Amino acid sequence: MGAIPIAASMYKTVLITGGAGFIGSHFARYYLETHPKSKIINIDILGYAGNLENLRDIEKNPRYKFYQADIGDFQAMSRILKKEKPEVVVNFAAESDNNKAISSPIDFARTNALGTAVLLEAIRQSSPQAHPTRFHHISTCEVFGQLPLDSKSTFSEQSPFEPRTPYNASKAAANHIVNSYFCTFGLPVTISHACNNYGSHQFPEKVIPVFAVRALQGSPLPVFKSSGNKREWIHVLDHCRGIDLVLKKGRIGESYNVGSGVEKTIDQLADNILEILGKERSIKKIVPDRPGHDTRYLLNSSKIRKLGWKPQIEWESGLRETVEWYKNNSKWWKPLLKKSHSKR
Repeated sequence: MGAIPIAASMYKTVLITGGAGFIGSHFARYYLETHPKSKIINIDILGYAGNLENLRDIEKNPRYKFYQADIGDFQAMSRILKKEKPEVVVNFAAESDNNKAISSPIDFARTNALGTAVLLEAIRQSSPQAHPTRFHHISTCEVFGQLPLDSKSTFSEQSPFEPRTPYNASKAAANHIVNSYFCTFGLPVTISHACNNYGSHQFPEKVIPVFAVRALQGSPLPVFKSSGNKREWIHVLDHCRGIDLVLKKGRIGESYNVGSGVEKTIDQLADNILEILGKERSIKKIVPDRPGHDTRYLLNSSKIRKLGWKPQIEWESGLRETVEWYKNNSKWWKPLLKKSHSKR
């Protein structure tokens, strides 16, 4: 997508959690490339969606270090924090698939809510009182609930939380816990809510890799019955740029929406991918909606745009590059199909 500009960094050591996953691995790579004097410390439990193959190109970088650990393990988190002394922690670690949340909701509460609480407490107890470690939490537009398909409304940072699925609720709970550590303990925190991300190295349970992989295999594309439901899409690198800007310019104790304004129905998304791969639309197959299937999300991202951020990657070129990556990297995704919990 072109060269990424080099930027000065206010943080020498950035600790990220969930850095072997989709967004976290992109952020690790992005940050090392754009902040040549900074170090990335990556903690990941290496659950089913954590994949060290996502990091092969940076694993020998002297400014990168990996720990396999669970954010819900207080002793492990405390030990790593005391050893590495990061100025900032960025929490990507999460269970994130709505389909999986229906079959194992407790796992989502444990990782997303309790895990975040344990991590925050480890940070609070490990940080020097004079210079407490900053905490940035990666959240989602889904904490706000859903919008009517014909609505002109958008979600602002002040919109009430109205989660409708176990995944959404666990992320909303985590937001409340993060904010409580700012209000009660004065821990310097920020939160960002992102719309749906896409790009390379996304685990094949999410809709874009599911559609791309199934189309490449000549299998039917499972389109939910409510095929007119809309999602807002942002390229993962634009999301990383947004996080970076919040770390530089974001106001402590506040949250920021990171959205592109690009909306696509599930049907349009399937058609776009089939067109890129030269496949017939007839291979789409209507399947029942999942429980709690939200109609629409759309973020008002004017707050972060006022800080100087805007998406740089256009939908058409970004999606084409993403789909072609899956086409050219079957050795990456084929072993993951057996691990996928997707029910699409």
